[in-house]
Amino acid sequence: MSRRSRDEETILDGWRRSPDPCAGTPRSALYGRGVYRFLLSRQWVILTLVALALIPVMIELGFWQFHRHERRVAQNTLIADNLKAAPVPVEELTSPGHVVPRADYWRQVTATGTFDTAHEVVVRRRTSSDDRVGAHVLTPLVLEDGRIVLVNRGWVPGAANQRDYPEVPPAPRGRVTVTGRLKADETTGASGIKDLKGLPDRQVMLISSRQQAELIGREVLGGYIEQTEPAAAGGSPEQIPEPDHDSIGAHMAYAVQWWLFAAGVPVGWLVLVRREKRDRETGTTGGGDGGTEGAGAGDGVPQGGDDAIQATSPR
Repeated sequence: MSRRSRDEETILDGWRRSPDPCAGTPRSALYGRGVYRFLLSRQWVILTLVALALIPVMIELGFWQFHRHERRVAQNTLIADNLKAAPVPVEELTSPGHVVPRADYWRQVTATGTFDTAHEVVVRRRTSSDDRVGAHVLTPLVLEDGRIVLVNRGWVPGAANQRDYPEVPPAPRGRVTVTGRLKADETTGASGIKDLKGLPDRQVMLISSRQQAELIGREVLGGYIEQTEPAAAGGSPEQIPEPDHDSIGAHMAYAVQWWLFAAGVPVGWLVLVRREKRDRETGTTGGGDGGTEGAGAGDGVPQGGDDAIQATSPR
């Protein structure tokens, strides 16, 4: 046997005797070690960052709705308690320049005096209980000590021409005792209503005790009264109904919804990751099997026979 033949036989024998480094290792483990590297791709990095950003945003939106629910429940409780309370003289809860605190909103109060119709004004662009646009009638009530409290007697239809003064039923004459709900002065910030200038005489946009004090030239108690008694003759002005204090809205449902969305983001992300991993495993497995079948016989000898060996044999 020539030296070249012995060398070739030695190479073949070493090829057959060398241990297979992949023997006994599951195929999934061979390519599974790097299958999650796709998470470092640009699209997956962006998707992951978006998911991480959405989670705290949705949690915060849930708490925002939850706090709105809490405020609504607290307001309903306040309204119900104040409406149940026995009426007290309005002078006990407010005074000139006083800002009515929220704890006293809707408190039942009484005031005794005479209406000053000469300084009566209408509050423009107010709606009735059935959403008709008109005005509220604001009439000063001169108390027995000479001070004034503003009384919102209710709603009347607006005039055909908005700049005209609407038809307002006259206020009761003589000494009268008014019962109603105490409210704070209106502001643009709280109501969203702009205090327009240049309005026609005896027309205003907001109920403000300070503005009326300047116009009347006398001390006016802070806030005003929404009249509930005595009832208006003929039903006009239409007295303002009690504020809603039964419904709580859908804020709590919205809060739970946002929190479920926040919990669903990582779940959805994991589902997408597992699906991508499965697709890549399927593709890798299919490619590996095809390569094995195309390689030929089971001893692992490359195709090409003597020519392949000659190409790698030392000369």
